[in-house]
Amino acid sequence: MSRIGKKPIPIPEGVTASLDVDGQRITAKGPLGELSFSVKDQVFLKLHDRYVHVNPVNNSKRARSFWGLSRTMILNIFIGVKDGYEKNLEISGVGYRCAIHGKNLKLSIGFSHEVIYKPPQGITLRCPKPTEIVVLGHDKQVVGQVAAEIREYRVPEPYKGKGIKYVNEILFRKEGKKK
Repeated sequence: MSRIGKKPIPIPEGVTASLDVDGQRITAKGPLGELSFSVKDQVFLKLHDRYVHVNPVNNSKRARSFWGLSRTMILNIFIGVKDGYEKNLEISGVGYRCAIHGKNLKLSIGFSHEVIYKPPQGITLRCPKPTEIVVLGHDKQVVGQVAAEIREYRVPEPYKGKGIKYVNEILFRKEGKKK
């Protein structure tokens, strides 16, 4: 039995959820937008009294693995359309900084040119300080993907720690050469 999958998913206040005719696709609408998720054939959904119930079709290993996954994905879309998600990045290095120009992010990270990043639709970028980047959006997967793409421009190096890193990321520093 899936401990995660058997819990019913409460629909938050301000969010409306609807199932399609065959019960395989759920759509959530909230203050931040609309998201939908299609479950696999091994799982079916029921909507009952402001709760969504996820149940496996049979007791096979494949159905049980999609059971907990489907519940978590549905919970993520409910949280996304109500509150949204954010990822915080930190830039460290002498002369490294960022700025917002229109909707684009301009990064000065040690290259001979400035890097311009154009965010996808539904993503908002902010720079509260010249060394901090905040990625905001309602889709958890897209927010994480955008943060990873920005970090990829200058991954933190292990000797001095220069680069773009997540705020809560722990870097393992290496010792330099010894004489």
